[in-house]
Amino acid sequence: MSRQAAKNVLFDAFAETAQAFGSGRRAEIVDVLAQGERPVDEVAAQVGQSVANTSHHLRTLARAGLVSTRRDGTHIYYRLASDRVGELWAALRGVAVQHVAGLEQLATAYLGDRSELRTVDRAELAALVADGEVIVIDVRPAPEYAAGHIPGAWSVPPEEVQRYLSELPTGREVVAYCRGPYCVYADDAVRELTRHGFRARRLEDGFPEWKRAGLPVAAGDRG
Repeated sequence: MSRQAAKNVLFDAFAETAQAFGSGRRAEIVDVLAQGERPVDEVAAQVGQSVANTSHHLRTLARAGLVSTRRDGTHIYYRLASDRVGELWAALRGVAVQHVAGLEQLATAYLGDRSELRTVDRAELAALVADGEVIVIDVRPAPEYAAGHIPGAWSVPPEEVQRYLSELPTGREVVAYCRGPYCVYADDAVRELTRHGFRARRLEDGFPEWKRAGLPVAAGDRG
């Protein structure tokens, strides 16, 4: 093989990683798996696709080396191959925000008007948690909470926010977080809490960013 041909093959191999992100559904799957490993049926439910379509996308991601699997009895669990995959997804989002025309409008169409939502950054939230000055709620689906969460956070799945309103202590600020900067669950929770008289903010990004920053993480179901 000539040097030019070898270079072409090498750069084609690099491009396979980018090609694996060449579907919005696969990008969304990576976003879900950045929260923790899941079986294919749960991934399918989260991305609104059939199990067959989701399996196809997962195989594409696996061939590109972006996801790996483990078997537990009859179930196969998928997870990101490494933290670097989550970093790549975050970097891809960041580039799109800076350089893709119209993306902000697309985000607003999905997330709604965020101008009235108060936010908190990771450093401030870490200090508030350490001082016990805030109630933190994790509004991702329960399996994602179990895979990893901010220590002391309450597990309040998105469909159960209304039910937990009566359990949250009044007079305490509440901070909600979810999957990342483009996850709607925390936005919806903050709006609902605010309507019921709570002082509420959302973490400006999400749990994967908290974890990548080296901040404390706990695992397991809420007791």
